[in-house]
This record gives sequence, structure tokens and C-alpha cells, in this order.
Amino acid sequence: MDKPPRAQLDRATWIHAALDTLADEGAGSIRVEILAKRLHVTKGSFYWHFKDRQDLLDAVLETWKEGRIRDIVKQTRPEPGREEAQLYHVIDVYSASRNNKGILIELAMRDWARRDPAAQKIVESVDTARLNCARDLFIACGLPKNEASTRSVLLYAYVFGVSMMNCGNFDGNVEEMKTEIRHIIARSRTPAPPA
Repeated sequence: MDKPPRAQLDRATWIHAALDTLADEGAGSIRVEILAKRLHVTKGSFYWHFKDRQDLLDAVLETWKEGRIRDIVKQTRPEPGREEAQLYHVIDVYSASRNNKGILIELAMRDWARRDPAAQKIVESVDTARLNCARDLFIACGLPKNEASTRSVLLYAYVFGVSMMNCGNFDGNVEEMKTEIRHIIARSRTPAPPA
């Protein structure tokens, strides 16, 4: 019997498999042998697309960076008259626990960045882009730059914190708390402190 022809893999397929491996097992498991086995191909096909493992790691970092920045720019680009609604949308989108794989990749990237200067540089550039985009949206809502900067840090502290926590058994109505947190972050004006 004739064997069916093997599917040809492109560079993006290898990168996607590496991101899956990153989410499942961490950066240390992004190895040619592991990926080839996962993709049911020989190691030799890897070298059609990458010089070496470091070339793949660099591509994984760059792909993640470009995707995260493209996504946040898309979500936060101010639309005149809809800025506050966009803020609520950004909070909802990024604090929902719908994308478990995305959360796992985010955590694995941060773990990788603790050990590798190149990964650290990429994570810092993504965080900076996220904070700048959120700040620009707060500014478009009429907040002064300092307050907009503070709220953008608060927004991401909440988004990442809530994505890693399981609050379901916490005392009180968690959904009401989340709604109040959204209002605290997104309100156009900070209430005056008590006298």
C-alpha cells in the first residue's frame, strides 16, 4: 500500500506547536525533538524553517509580542464618544477566564522572563505597550495623565490578578464585587476622599 503524503509544515506551525508546549510544559520543553514528536514529523523538517532552537525561541517570543500588542491596540483604540464603554469592554474581555490557554501562555512567558534576558525584554515591551494603550484610553475619557497612568496599572493588576484567582468561595457576592471593581477602575472621575 502507498503511504499518504506527509503534510508539509510551515514556520507558523512550528511556532504554534512551541506556544502550545510553552503553555503545557514551560519554555524548557520547547525542544526540537519534543515538537517533532508532537507534530508527527522528523527533526529534519524543523531545519527547513529554523537555523536552530534559539531561532525558534526568538520567533516564539516575537510572535507572542506581536499578537499581544496587536490585540491590545485593537481593543483600546479610542472611538470618539465610546471611550468609557471601551474601558468597560477591555476590563470585561481581559478579566474573563474564557481563554485558559492564553492565561497559561501568559504565566509561562513570565516564568521564562525570570530566567532569560531576551524573554524579560519581550515581556517588558508587552507590558509597556499594554499600559500605554490603556493610559491613552483613560486620557481619551478626560482623565489627567497621572491618574490615567495609575488607573492603567490598576486595570492590569486587576485583570492579571483575577485571572489567577478562584474567588468563587469568597465571602460575599463575587459578581457584585467584580462589577464594583470595574466601576472603580473605569469611572471618569475619582470621588473625593472623605474629610
